[in-house]
Amino acid sequence: MSWESRNIILGVTGGVAAYKAVELASRWTQRGATVRVRMTPSACRFIQPLTFEAVTRCEVVSEIWHPIGTGDRPEHIGAGDDAAVLVIAPASADHLARLANGFGDDVVCLTALAWDGPTVVCPAMNDRMWNHPAVQANIATLQQRGVVVVAPAEGHLACGSVGPGRLADLDQIDEVVSGFVLPKELS
Repeated sequence: MSWESRNIILGVTGGVAAYKAVELASRWTQRGATVRVRMTPSACRFIQPLTFEAVTRCEVVSEIWHPIGTGDRPEHIGAGDDAAVLVIAPASADHLARLANGFGDDVVCLTALAWDGPTVVCPAMNDRMWNHPAVQANIATLQQRGVVVVAPAEGHLACGSVGPGRLADLDQIDEVVSGFVLPKELS
């Protein structure tokens, strides 16, 4: 199986690390995958949908009431019908809480609620936010539900702090996602 026959849903939430998601989308598109990007309104304040459309050659969905659907199903439901994986990168502290509590008030949350395949979440936030008990409880809840969490890296953060909270290295995220896109063959 190759990347050419695979579809990936990429959810992008609000945070300065949103610009790094463009590189992920570009990598996967260059390998031949179809990357369908879903953005929260906050993500659109950090980076424009047009940037993702330019690298993926696919329309970005950023509104719940998007008029285009996949087949005869609403976009947030039908988008995952043929996808290999849902990746949320970056995943803000707010979005982790929304996912853990089943909110459906943005297109990324709605897509996640309607998704029944593998999910990879890549948190990125301030180090104090990352270490907060509520965030850690939300991470634990998501992991109990089978969500794969690619923990943030340590380093210099946009806020000036140094500690855990940086979006994980893109090669690390790519390796995790590759495991779902190109499943290992049985020998």
